[in-house]
Amino acid sequence: MYFNRLKEKWGITSNFQLVVIFIVFGLTGSFSVRLAKPILDFIALKPENLESLFMGEVLYWILRILIIFPVYQILLIVFGALFLQFRFFWNFEKKLLKRIGFKRFFKNP
Repeated sequence: MYFNRLKEKWGITSNFQLVVIFIVFGLTGSFSVRLAKPILDFIALKPENLESLFMGEVLYWILRILIIFPVYQILLIVFGALFLQFRFFWNFEKKLLKRIGFKRFFKNP
């Protein structure tokens, strides 16, 4: 029942497509977490570097999320394309970006 509502909301018709979309979300999340360490090491953002600051650990996690968020969005499109679901994930991204304030970049037809 819940999956039927998701299929209707997302505009997809088959259970197979729904499973592929779940796989893409899972892979994207896993890969973005795996890529976080090398990216943060490259820019030298480590918890130890911020521990002298007030709420340094909290600041570290906020910065980590802000840095990894764009990586996740790009990976979502890449994995979506690799699994032949580019259109779904591109529309998903546009909707998300409009909601967070990038509406002017995506004009409605």
